[in-house]
Amino acid sequence: MAEPRPVDPVLLVVAAFSRYPEALTWARERLRQAFGPVALVGLPFDFTQTAYYEATMGTGLKKQFFAFEELVAPDGLAAIKLCTNDLERELARQGLYAEPRPLNLDPGLLMLGKFLLATTKDQAHRIYLRDGIFAEVTLRYQAGAFEPWPWTYADYREPGVRAFLKELREHYKRRLSGAGERGA
Repeated sequence: MAEPRPVDPVLLVVAAFSRYPEALTWARERLRQAFGPVALVGLPFDFTQTAYYEATMGTGLKKQFFAFEELVAPDGLAAIKLCTNDLERELARQGLYAEPRPLNLDPGLLMLGKFLLATTKDQAHRIYLRDGIFAEVTLRYQAGAFEPWPWTYADYREPGVRAFLKELREHYKRRLSGAGERGA
């Protein structure tokens, strides 16, 4: 019989998008307060791969990734998603923006072999975690690159996004080897 083994902590990455630069700045600060220092930040890019969010968020959306210095336990993803949902509601309640949802925060976990996203929406390829939160393996690391699945969101298929996640993977790999934990 196989025995359970301890798992490595993982890199927390949050994708934030909004049409308001100041909402992204607010998100970064509030995420820092919740999860600690931000280690790496992706450049904002046009989020044009879908019109799904336009009704509640407007047009001209920009997306940006924040990776955090402190590694987290992989079983904390549901709690992290619940926290980011609370942050979204907090900003919306301030009434500073015309849209009902001025900010979207999507937390994910980067591991050496995959990148996971948390979601509240169930699908055949998602695993229930707890409290209405599901996890999806959005990308797999194969042959030196993050590769999409048939269900991978269009923006995560973008070469620039996958290249930034590869950069984050190298940062994470250095963190693991520096902490005396296993790397690949």
